[in-house]
Amino acid sequence: MRRATLNDVAKEAEVSIASASRAINGLDNVAEGVRTRVLEAAAKLKYIPHGGARSLALAKTNTIGLLLPDIYGEFFSEIIRGVDVAARARGLHLLVSGSHGDIKEAVAAILAMSGRVDGLLVMSPFVDSQDLGAVLPVSLPLVTIASRIGQSGYGAITVDNYAGGRLAVEHLVAQGCTRLAHISGPESNFEAQERKRGFEDAVNAAGAKVVHAVVHEGDFTEESGFRCIKDMLLSAGAPPPDGIFVGNDMMAVGALFALKENGVSVPDDMAIVGFDDVPIARFAQPSLSTLRVGVYELGRRGLDLLADALADPDAEPAESIVISPELVIRESSRRTG
Repeated sequence: MRRATLNDVAKEAEVSIASASRAINGLDNVAEGVRTRVLEAAAKLKYIPHGGARSLALAKTNTIGLLLPDIYGEFFSEIIRGVDVAARARGLHLLVSGSHGDIKEAVAAILAMSGRVDGLLVMSPFVDSQDLGAVLPVSLPLVTIASRIGQSGYGAITVDNYAGGRLAVEHLVAQGCTRLAHISGPESNFEAQERKRGFEDAVNAAGAKVVHAVVHEGDFTEESGFRCIKDMLLSAGAPPPDGIFVGNDMMAVGALFALKENGVSVPDDMAIVGFDDVPIARFAQPSLSTLRVGVYELGRRGLDLLADALADPDAEPAESIVISPELVIRESSRRTG
């Protein structure tokens, strides 16, 4: 069966070959409507970029494709480190790309990797990530980490974010906190919304033990954690919270800086709990209480699942792995014994 060419994609999308090429390669000078039509046409025709097509003749590339929402920050560095260590142990190479939280960029990255890799390891926790399912190459083994793509067939690793949110609130209440706040991740991120849902349900379950609760939306960066604390301290009306569950450790680090800058004692005036347990958490001042999910292990176990699928494609699909967050209590929230 003849493979689709770039010319076929251009005809299907009713654009020029030059426009199709720019869209496939993720260049900026392409109208969004054109980019969408080209990517949809490429998915429909199962188009593989020319460089990838050449490598198909070699049957195996000994390379794994890793698609992440971003490649900046300690969390993603730990994911990559886990994948890389496990890949090197099996004689495999990595091809890494970031989608920057944009589904169109994720689609373009997957199309670009097709034919260049033996399998895909994908982390796409965004609410609309189901759209990726339509363009995933059916011939490539796929393992997902904390994603909303659906059943991959070769294995999936998920985190019980909801349970983590509940654990954070239960701990803060046990430390005597009665005015709670949550700095959430972005609304477009499914994991962030699950952590927020856990926070809200645990607050409701606490009843009269919590006299006030509020949610501020961040974006998983240190800057947004810093900004949300400033907003809380400057807001009129209700007194500031005395316990905060922050949706990830990097926002929590930003929050700690803002509190220190404003002379707020942690944990005496305000107790803080983060999420992830990235390496910097234990070195922050004060050291950060957090929900540990084993970020390095997420990457390592994901690669191992994918490598096992590559070694035995006919084996039964691996069962999904669900990670239960572990509460790690450090100085930022420890008020009682």
